[in-house]
Amino acid sequence: MINPITSFITSNPLSTIAQSTSTSVTIETTMKAIGRPGFILIDNNISPDTKKYAAAKEFLYQATCLILYATIVVPLFKNGAFKLAPKIFKHRAEEFAQFANPKQFAEYRKYAKLPYEDRVHNTKIDKVLPEKLAKYLHTTKETPEQYDTIKGTIEAGSLIGSVIGLAILAPQISHAIIHPALRLIGMEEPQKHKNNNTNNHPKTINTNA
Repeated sequence: MINPITSFITSNPLSTIAQSTSTSVTIETTMKAIGRPGFILIDNNISPDTKKYAAAKEFLYQATCLILYATIVVPLFKNGAFKLAPKIFKHRAEEFAQFANPKQFAEYRKYAKLPYEDRVHNTKIDKVLPEKLAKYLHTTKETPEQYDTIKGTIEAGSLIGSVIGLAILAPQISHAIIHPALRLIGMEEPQKHKNNNTNNHPKTINTNA
Protein backbone atom coordinates (compact mmCIF):
# COMPACT_ATOMS: atom_id res chain seq x y z
CA MET A 1 0.00 0.00 0.00
CA ILE A 2 1.37 3.41 -0.99
CA ASN A 3 1.88 5.81 1.90
CA PRO A 4 -0.33 8.93 1.38
CA ILE A 5 2.62 11.18 2.23
CA THR A 6 4.84 9.40 -0.29
CA SER A 7 2.07 9.61 -2.88
CA PHE A 8 1.75 13.36 -2.31
CA ILE A 9 5.50 14.02 -2.42
CA THR A 10 5.92 12.10 -5.68
CA SER A 11 2.79 13.49 -7.34
CA ASN A 12 2.99 15.33 -10.66
CA PRO A 13 1.47 18.59 -9.35
CA LEU A 14 4.01 18.85 -6.52
CA SER A 15 6.83 17.95 -8.88
CA THR A 16 5.72 20.70 -11.26
CA ILE A 17 5.64 23.26 -8.45
CA ALA A 18 9.08 22.24 -7.16
CA GLN A 19 10.60 22.53 -10.64
CA SER A 20 9.12 25.97 -11.32
CA THR A 21 11.21 28.87 -10.04
CA SER A 22 8.41 31.41 -10.35
CA THR A 23 5.89 29.20 -8.53
CA SER A 24 8.35 28.34 -5.77
CA VAL A 25 9.30 31.98 -5.21
CA THR A 26 5.65 33.04 -5.21
CA ILE A 27 4.75 30.42 -2.59
CA GLU A 28 7.80 31.31 -0.48
CA THR A 29 7.05 35.04 -0.56
CA THR A 30 3.39 34.42 0.30
CA MET A 31 4.41 32.31 3.29
CA LYS A 32 6.80 35.06 4.41
CA ALA A 33 4.02 37.64 4.14
CA ILE A 34 1.96 35.50 6.53
CA GLY A 35 4.61 33.91 8.73
CA ARG A 36 6.95 36.79 9.51
CA PRO A 37 4.28 39.25 10.71
CA GLY A 38 2.70 36.39 12.66
CA PHE A 39 6.00 35.58 14.36
CA ILE A 40 6.45 39.24 15.32
CA LEU A 41 2.94 39.42 16.79
CA ILE A 42 3.54 36.45 19.12
CA ASP A 43 6.82 37.87 20.41
CA ASN A 44 6.09 38.97 23.99
CA ASN A 45 9.48 40.64 24.47
CA ILE A 46 8.42 43.86 22.69
CA SER A 47 5.59 46.29 23.38
CA PRO A 48 2.17 45.73 21.74
CA ASP A 49 2.38 48.96 19.73
CA THR A 50 5.86 48.13 18.46
CA LYS A 51 4.72 44.61 17.54
CA LYS A 52 1.83 45.95 15.49
CA TYR A 53 4.07 48.46 13.74
CA ALA A 54 6.82 45.96 12.95
CA ALA A 55 4.32 43.32 11.78
CA ALA A 56 2.54 45.80 9.50
CA LYS A 57 5.85 46.99 8.08
CA GLU A 58 7.02 43.43 7.38
CA PHE A 59 3.69 42.49 5.80
CA LEU A 60 3.76 45.53 3.52
CA TYR A 61 7.32 44.74 2.46
CA GLN A 62 6.57 41.10 1.62
CA ALA A 63 3.31 42.06 -0.11
CA THR A 64 5.22 44.61 -2.20
CA CYS A 65 7.73 41.91 -3.15
CA LEU A 66 4.92 39.53 -4.12
CA ILE A 67 3.07 42.08 -6.25
CA LEU A 68 6.29 43.24 -7.90
CA TYR A 69 7.33 39.68 -8.67
CA ALA A 70 3.94 38.67 -10.08
CA THR A 71 3.30 41.78 -12.17
CA ILE A 72 6.77 42.76 -13.39
CA VAL A 73 9.47 40.16 -12.80
CA VAL A 74 7.66 37.05 -14.05
CA PRO A 75 6.14 38.58 -17.20
CA LEU A 76 9.26 40.55 -18.10
CA PHE A 77 12.04 38.05 -17.44
CA LYS A 78 10.21 34.78 -17.99
CA ASN A 79 8.58 35.86 -21.24
CA GLY A 80 11.65 37.83 -22.25
CA ALA A 81 13.91 34.81 -21.92
CA PHE A 82 11.44 32.72 -23.93
CA LYS A 83 11.41 35.24 -26.78
CA LEU A 84 15.17 35.83 -26.74
CA ALA A 85 16.24 32.18 -26.57
CA PRO A 86 15.50 31.23 -30.23
CA LYS A 87 17.96 33.91 -31.32
CA ILE A 88 20.63 32.39 -29.08
CA PHE A 89 19.81 28.71 -29.57
CA LYS A 90 19.19 28.93 -33.30
CA HIS A 91 19.40 25.17 -33.70
CA ARG A 92 16.43 24.93 -31.31
CA ALA A 93 14.36 27.72 -32.87
CA GLU A 94 11.81 25.29 -34.34
CA GLU A 95 11.16 23.83 -30.89
CA PHE A 96 10.43 27.25 -29.42
CA ALA A 97 8.21 28.12 -32.38
CA GLN A 98 5.77 25.36 -31.42
CA PHE A 99 4.71 27.27 -28.29
CA ALA A 100 3.11 30.69 -28.08
CA ASN A 101 4.43 31.52 -24.63
CA PRO A 102 5.84 29.96 -21.42
CA LYS A 103 2.33 29.32 -20.07
CA GLN A 104 1.46 27.16 -23.06
CA PHE A 105 4.74 25.30 -22.69
CA ALA A 106 3.96 24.66 -19.01
CA GLU A 107 0.62 23.15 -20.03
CA TYR A 108 2.39 20.90 -22.53
CA ARG A 109 4.90 19.71 -19.89
CA LYS A 110 2.10 19.02 -17.44
CA TYR A 111 0.28 16.69 -19.83
CA ALA A 112 3.47 15.21 -21.30
CA LYS A 113 4.30 13.78 -17.87
CA LEU A 114 1.07 11.78 -17.76
CA PRO A 115 0.97 8.10 -18.79
CA TYR A 116 -0.32 7.41 -22.28
CA GLU A 117 -3.60 6.03 -20.87
CA ASP A 118 -4.30 9.41 -19.23
CA ARG A 119 -3.45 11.38 -22.36
CA VAL A 120 -5.08 9.50 -25.21
CA HIS A 121 -8.67 10.60 -24.53
CA ASN A 122 -8.00 13.72 -22.49
CA THR A 123 -10.03 16.50 -24.14
CA LYS A 124 -8.43 19.21 -21.99
CA ILE A 125 -5.26 18.85 -24.04
CA ASP A 126 -7.09 19.98 -27.17
CA LYS A 127 -8.29 23.14 -25.43
CA VAL A 128 -4.89 24.42 -24.28
CA LEU A 129 -2.48 23.24 -26.99
CA PRO A 130 -2.15 23.70 -30.77
CA GLU A 131 -3.58 20.87 -32.84
CA LYS A 132 -0.18 19.42 -33.77
CA LEU A 133 1.03 19.18 -30.17
CA ALA A 134 -2.31 17.90 -28.92
CA LYS A 135 -2.33 15.14 -31.55
CA TYR A 136 1.23 14.23 -30.63
CA LEU A 137 0.32 13.78 -26.96
CA HIS A 138 -2.80 11.81 -27.87
CA THR A 139 -1.02 9.35 -30.15
CA THR A 140 2.52 8.75 -28.92
CA LYS A 141 2.85 5.82 -26.54
CA GLU A 142 6.44 6.68 -25.79
CA THR A 143 7.48 9.31 -23.27
CA PRO A 144 6.83 12.62 -25.08
CA GLU A 145 9.69 15.02 -25.75
CA GLN A 146 10.16 17.28 -22.73
CA TYR A 147 12.11 20.07 -24.48
CA ASP A 148 14.63 20.59 -21.71
CA THR A 149 16.27 23.54 -23.48
CA ILE A 150 13.00 25.47 -23.36
CA LYS A 151 12.44 24.50 -19.73
CA GLY A 152 15.96 25.57 -18.77
CA THR A 153 15.59 28.88 -20.59
CA ILE A 154 12.35 29.73 -18.80
CA GLU A 155 13.77 28.80 -15.39
CA ALA A 156 16.94 30.80 -16.04
CA GLY A 157 14.85 33.85 -16.87
CA SER A 158 12.77 33.39 -13.74
CA LEU A 159 15.88 32.95 -11.59
CA ILE A 160 17.57 36.07 -12.95
CA GLY A 161 14.32 37.97 -12.50
CA SER A 162 14.05 36.76 -8.92
CA VAL A 163 17.52 38.04 -8.05
CA ILE A 164 17.08 41.40 -9.77
CA GLY A 165 13.48 41.89 -8.68
CA LEU A 166 13.64 40.78 -5.06
CA ALA A 167 17.20 41.77 -4.18
CA ILE A 168 17.49 45.05 -6.07
CA LEU A 169 14.13 46.47 -7.17
CA ALA A 170 11.89 45.42 -4.26
CA PRO A 171 13.84 47.22 -1.48
CA GLN A 172 13.89 50.46 -3.49
CA ILE A 173 10.23 50.37 -4.45
CA SER A 174 9.03 49.22 -1.02
CA HIS A 175 10.92 52.08 0.65
CA ALA A 176 8.80 54.53 -1.33
CA ILE A 177 5.56 52.68 -0.53
CA ILE A 178 5.75 51.35 3.03
CA HIS A 179 6.05 54.56 5.05
CA PRO A 180 3.27 56.44 3.20
CA ALA A 181 1.08 53.33 3.65
CA LEU A 182 1.85 53.20 7.38
CA ARG A 183 0.98 56.89 7.72
CA LEU A 184 -2.24 56.29 5.79
CA ILE A 185 -3.40 53.63 8.25
CA GLY A 186 -2.33 55.71 11.23
CA MET A 187 0.67 53.68 12.34
CA GLU A 188 3.18 56.47 11.67
CA GLU A 189 2.87 60.17 12.37
CA PRO A 190 2.72 62.49 9.37
CA GLN A 191 6.17 63.55 8.23
CA LYS A 192 5.74 67.17 9.34
CA HIS A 193 4.94 66.02 12.88
CA LYS A 194 7.82 63.58 12.97
CA ASN A 195 10.20 66.40 12.12
CA ASN A 196 8.93 68.39 15.11
CA ASN A 197 9.45 65.62 17.68
CA THR A 198 11.60 66.66 20.63
CA ASN A 199 12.96 64.96 23.71
CA ASN A 200 9.90 66.26 25.56
CA HIS A 201 7.66 64.11 23.36
CA PRO A 202 9.29 60.69 23.08
CA LYS A 203 7.95 58.15 20.61
CA THR A 204 5.94 55.27 22.02
CA ILE A 205 6.57 53.05 19.03
CA ASN A 206 10.01 51.91 17.96
CA THR A 207 9.73 52.69 14.26
CA ASN A 208 13.14 51.18 13.63
CA ALA A 209 11.71 47.75 14.40
